[in-house]
Amino acid sequence: MTKKAKAKIVQKILNKYFPNPKIPLKHSNLYTFLIAVLLSAQATDTKVNEITPPLFKKANNPKKMLKFSQKDLEKIIRPIGLAQKKAKAILSLSKILIEKYKSKIPSTFKELENLPGVGHKTASVIMSQGFNKAAFPVDTHIHRCAKRWKLSNGKNVKKTEEDLKRIFPKNSWKKLHLQIIYFARKYCSAKKHISKNCPICKQID
Repeated sequence: MTKKAKAKIVQKILNKYFPNPKIPLKHSNLYTFLIAVLLSAQATDTKVNEITPPLFKKANNPKKMLKFSQKDLEKIIRPIGLAQKKAKAILSLSKILIEKYKSKIPSTFKELENLPGVGHKTASVIMSQGFNKAAFPVDTHIHRCAKRWKLSNGKNVKKTEEDLKRIFPKNSWKKLHLQIIYFARKYCSAKKHISKNCPICKQID
């Protein structure tokens, strides 16, 4: 079976199980979305969603965020891990947004990736889900499933992203990104995975 054929099966099953996936991170605007995505690095969405509502109630824009000291911000986000690194990035990022972008979120990969704490995956999420631009963010779930479903050799995240972009239609990337994440968490987990119990794996193995 070719990768294109497998991709069609994958897409059909994903559309059946998760026809209208929603962004899992709580946010109220593009700024809070960016902060939530940044915080989600090496943390679960569930944990991030426990932390962000009270944080965003006090600081839903760069100016309000800068009212926090780094130590105070660290205390709030400590439960999700890497608090010192993330707090420093959030405050530095917020300062740059005010000084360089009039508190707006830049809409190019280059500008986003130049912000503290924002790597390619985070930038891809913002470009795709925030600006509706063509991007295919690849996290650990998508990377794992792409290899397991033999859509990519799993050599690295960059290669997986390139392979998925080549296989799937561009207008499906935004939806697929969320669909695969939801599907992976429920049916194609990293541990104790049994292929015959996975709706996709049992079809393409």
